Amino acid sequence: MKSSLEVLVNGMRFENPFILASAPPTANGILIRKAFELGWAGAVTKTIRDEDVTNSNVSPRLGILKNNGTVIGLENIEMISEMTVAYWLKEIKEIKRKYPDKVIIASVMGAKGVDSWQKIARKVSDAGADALELNFSCPNGVNAQGSGIAIGQDINTIELITAGVKEVTGIPVIVKLTPNVTDIAATANAAVRSGADGICAINTVSALIGIDIETLNPLPDVAGYSTFGGLSGRCIKPIGLRCVAEIAKSVNVPIYAVGGVATWEDSVEYIAVGAGIIQICTEVMLNGLSIIDRLKKGVENYLTRKGFTSVAEIRGAALEKLTTHRALSRSYKVIANIDQTKCGTCGTCIKICSESASNAIYKENSIVHIDSTICCGCSLCSFICPKHAITMVAV
Repeated sequence: MKSSLEVLVNGMRFENPFILASAPPTANGILIRKAFELGWAGAVTKTIRDEDVTNSNVSPRLGILKNNGTVIGLENIEMISEMTVAYWLKEIKEIKRKYPDKVIIASVMGAKGVDSWQKIARKVSDAGADALELNFSCPNGVNAQGSGIAIGQDINTIELITAGVKEVTGIPVIVKLTPNVTDIAATANAAVRSGADGICAINTVSALIGIDIETLNPLPDVAGYSTFGGLSGRCIKPIGLRCVAEIAKSVNVPIYAVGGVATWEDSVEYIAVGAGIIQICTEVMLNGLSIIDRLKKGVENYLTRKGFTSVAEIRGAALEKLTTHRALSRSYKVIANIDQTKCGTCGTCIKICSESASNAIYKENSIVHIDSTICCGCSLCSFICPKHAITMVAV
């Protein structure tokens, strides 16, 4: 039996679990239409602002972090949508008319105070959006106006605005939270207490991407100056997984996961810790909208190979296996084992084990050995071996 990618979340049908996050790839209706033609199940508009929110962009506004030539992080100091409310109201109507089976989630932001949020929420709801995403997490520029991350870091304000928006709309309200807090489960609980129908996590991680050591200017360099921005991309996935897991263990509403998804495997990991929908931004910015084909095919093949008939069967499967450090087994132990047919006797493992682990690896007669009585089972050697000759074996 062929596995199904269809997902039902908050009463909405998604043909597959992949939608575009609120970001540059959803900056206008043309991009959203193209995404829908290529097979994306839905899209979250770039954040639509009430007219009272001040918005202006700078150039350049991106910085990158590379590892062996691969972009693993992208810092963005871009603000929210530059399009007018009138533009988005027209686009939402037109897109829903042409693509009735696709899901349009309107990301919105109001100015300081509940009234502004209610005003913009009413407008996009009336235009035909399937759901609202309240942007309580943008770190760029709007925080000085008491919005974005300034809301997401204050439980009382989260509760006030979420409840206020729920009063004026009948469509699902999803709260997008910032990871730049000490306890994201607490902010998720605040949103759900106030009526949130779903949680989106995470937005970008506050960061400074780097310094140009020739000019000593921070990056991205805007006429010699810069500011802290939002870091996205592959490097933030571990933070996103932790946040989504903490939220899933704390509240009982659907979770829209976003943060560092680059492959179908990443999406399966997020679903396993409780995500219902996967939002993607940075990988699209780096490799284009056509990545949807490999994402869908990868998950579909995985489900079939594992004997699952739907995505729902793996949702949250890893959560019960997350426990406290104290509760982890102290009797279970692994030690390193070397496959001599692969070992290049380079000595990398010997050096690293002697300087950062238990000094259990040595060379004798030109053969690398492991003293199992000394090996502490940390697994460092298995990660740094250039020949992938070392595995950890349970004893």
